[in-house]
Amino acid sequence: MSFDLDAYLARTGQERRPPSAEALRDLTRAHVAAIPFENLDVVLQQHQGISLDVVSAKLVGRRRGGYCYEQSGLFAAVLEELGYRVHRLSARVQPRRPGPYTHMTLVVDVDGESFLTDVGFGAGILDPMPLIDGQATDQAGWEHRLVHRDGWWTLQKGAEDLLDFRLNEMYPIDYEVFHHYTSTHPKSPFTGRVVIMTLEPGVSRKLLGRELTVEKPGGGSETTTVAPEELDTTLKDFGIELTQDELSRLREIY
Repeated sequence: MSFDLDAYLARTGQERRPPSAEALRDLTRAHVAAIPFENLDVVLQQHQGISLDVVSAKLVGRRRGGYCYEQSGLFAAVLEELGYRVHRLSARVQPRRPGPYTHMTLVVDVDGESFLTDVGFGAGILDPMPLIDGQATDQAGWEHRLVHRDGWWTLQKGAEDLLDFRLNEMYPIDYEVFHHYTSTHPKSPFTGRVVIMTLEPGVSRKLLGRELTVEKPGGGSETTTVAPEELDTTLKDFGIELTQDELSRLREIY
């Protein structure tokens, strides 16, 4: 398995720099800005898997987006190639509910600190977060914090628990199992509807099914319905361009 680091850096508008907390922040922000979170290949039942060469060809070569295993899998390989120490972990999304323990997240060691670095969490995290109990971090205008208790780390947004995880290293086969469930099971949140998300300072955009929601810090939000004939334009606004065949099949499902 391989990937082209220079092509990835060109895709995200970055340069090779020695590992540092500042460089990690810039890489993370650039990745989130350039590569949208999306599940369209799952919905189209044409997903080719999460091996590094396949993911790189899709996210870099075809300039598409992806979901957590693709996003964080590629980002972990990029960071390791640049000299960072990366821990591949698994987390439970919305831990107050009995959901599956299948989300891929990363902890990155640099400059004597460890940072939660999650480019694949539904475009919800813009900056690395120091792994410090109770410390708050601004994420594009929304305050997040990490809380540590009984060996578990919990990512919180306001009063909401977003993720629970332990510092237990995962293997590639673990993510293959998680991906199989996430991309095929009828109860997976990614098999039955379109899910696309982007995040930038001061604005979050989400297309869930036909509902397009634009949120801003402080509680302001606007939701509109995207008609099938508006789908192509909406996808391009998210930075996603499908082939004509893919677009036709997606409209039938949509």
